[in-house]
Amino acid sequence: MPPAVPSPTQPSSPARSGPGFADPAALVRIKSLQLRARAVVEGFDRGIHRSPYHGFSVEFSEYREYTPGDDPRYLDWRLFARSDRYYIKKFEDETNLRCHMVVDASRSMGYGSGAVSKWEYARTAAATVAYFLSRQRDAVGLVTFEDRVVEYVPPRVRPGHLAHLTAVLQREPQGRATDLTGPLDEIGAANPRRGLFVLFSDLLVPAPAVRTGVGNLRAAGHEVIVFRVLDPQEVRFEFSAPGLFRDAETGREVFVDPRTAAREYRTRFEAHATDVRQACVSAGADFEQITTDRPLELVLFDLLRARAQSGRAPARRPQNRGRS
Repeated sequence: MPPAVPSPTQPSSPARSGPGFADPAALVRIKSLQLRARAVVEGFDRGIHRSPYHGFSVEFSEYREYTPGDDPRYLDWRLFARSDRYYIKKFEDETNLRCHMVVDASRSMGYGSGAVSKWEYARTAAATVAYFLSRQRDAVGLVTFEDRVVEYVPPRVRPGHLAHLTAVLQREPQGRATDLTGPLDEIGAANPRRGLFVLFSDLLVPAPAVRTGVGNLRAAGHEVIVFRVLDPQEVRFEFSAPGLFRDAETGREVFVDPRTAAREYRTRFEAHATDVRQACVSAGADFEQITTDRPLELVLFDLLRARAQSGRAPARRPQNRGRS
C-alpha cells in the first residue's frame, strides 16, 4: 500500500526554476490555461536551441529512432550527421498521432504545500503538451478521472479544439478517491486504434493497480508516458512542528510528530516509489517522477526523449492479479 499522504499547512521550500524557464508558482498566476501553455512552449522553443535536442522539435513528428529489423534503406543520414543517432522516416500511417492527455483529478491531487497544487501543475502540464502536439497537427484528446472517468474529449485536429480542451481542464474536480485501473481500462477499450497516452497522476495507489492499468494499455498496442506528479514535501517530508496530518485520499487525520515519524515515512514512501516506477517500466511505459517546483518546460524535454525512443513492440498483456 502507498504511504499516507501528508496534508499539513506548513509551506514547502521555494520553487527551483532553470535558467530562462518560468517558475511554476509564477506561471499559475496566469488564469488562462491556454496562455500558460503557450508561455511554456515558447520558453521551451527558446531553451531547445541551447540543448542537444536542437532542431528536433518538429522532426520528431516525422521520424523515429532506428530499431533492429527496420529497413536500413530508410535511414536519414542527414539526421545522423547532426545527432550521431540513427533515425528513419515514418510512413504515412505512422505520422499522425492520436494522443490522449489523461489527468488524475482525484482528491489527493488537490494537495499543495506551496503555491502550486498537484492538480494545478498536472492540468497545466497536460495543456502544455496538448498545445505542443496540436502545433504539430497531431490529434489530441483529454481524459480526466477520479474513481471513474469524469470528462472525455476525443482526439481532434480542428480549429477551436485546443480551446475546448483547455476549457474542460479549467473545471474544478469533485475530489473523489482514486481508481486507476477502471478508468484506464475504459478509455483503452474506447480507443482500439493505436495511440499515445500521457498520464499525469500522483499514483497514490497500490503498485499492482498501476501495473495492470498501464500494462493493459501497452498490451493493446498503445504508447504510454507516465508523469508521476508529487509535491516536494511528499518526497522530502521536511516538516518540523507536530500537528494533525490528513490523508489526502481518505480524509483521515492523525496527530504526527515529524521528528519521530520522518524516517519511517521516507522509508515507506521510497519503497512505494520504487514499486510504482518498476510497475510502469515492466509494463513497457516511459516513466518520469516530477515535483511541482520543476519547470514545466522540462516536461516537454522528457516527452521528446520518450518519443525519440518510441517504436517498441507492444508489451504482453499482464496477468490480472486482482485490484487492490
